[in-house]
Amino acid sequence: MTGVPASAAGGPPAAKGGPAGAVAGAASGPAPSAPSDVVSGTAAVVPGVGVVAGAASDADVDSDARPARGKKIAAAAVNQASVWNIANLLTMLRLLLVPGFVALMLADGGYDPAWRSFAWAAFAIAMITDLFDGHLARTYNLVTDFGKIADPIADKAIMGAALICLSGLGDLPWWVTIVILGRELGITLLRFLVIRYGVIPASRGGKLKTLSQGIAVGMYILALTGWLATARFWVMAVAVVLTVATGLDYVRQAIVLRRQGIAERKAALEETEA
Repeated sequence: MTGVPASAAGGPPAAKGGPAGAVAGAASGPAPSAPSDVVSGTAAVVPGVGVVAGAASDADVDSDARPARGKKIAAAAVNQASVWNIANLLTMLRLLLVPGFVALMLADGGYDPAWRSFAWAAFAIAMITDLFDGHLARTYNLVTDFGKIADPIADKAIMGAALICLSGLGDLPWWVTIVILGRELGITLLRFLVIRYGVIPASRGGKLKTLSQGIAVGMYILALTGWLATARFWVMAVAVVLTVATGLDYVRQAIVLRRQGIAERKAALEETEA
């Protein structure tokens, strides 16, 4: 029987194994590097592997980068609801007390001791809430844009209403009302004028001024006689002195703050040009 050479049976070394050997060789070789498209999230064709899906799609990336619409609506709802906090409610109460105070103050001609006592109670509630709303807002992080605007308006509204009523009834000289209200409005305007350079902080003298004004006006609202009527005159005198002194101090602070702000801006401009 004629034998077949081993070399012929096995075939050429290069062709040994046929197509399967070629596939195995390709698999055993170094894996091709994935194109950059795979990293960016798009599908790419890799030789010998096929279509490879990205690790993350563009939709997934966008969903991480942009907050959901529902989250924005929820955040807006929280911010809107925060306006109705305890500090702002106290401020609103003071605003509502102003017309009620005026009505009580002028009831029955404005000289009835009973109605004046009720008016004093409304004024006292307004002044007490003024002490608490700012403290609550700062302590419990309840500061809102509404509170920043409404709080000083409520303070000046109740004090202005009381002073005008007292002067209108002849219980308090008009020049006292003009000095106090003129100072309050002037300092408020001054704060807005220099706010671009900084904020004028509230001083201890300003707090004493507010306290003395509240006590003095409260004593004038009540129908006092005798030595109490004399005492309220001196308390009001102290309030007027503190009103003028602290007003002049605020003007000084505003001038210094404006000069510092202009100097800092000028230095920053020169540094930029250099």
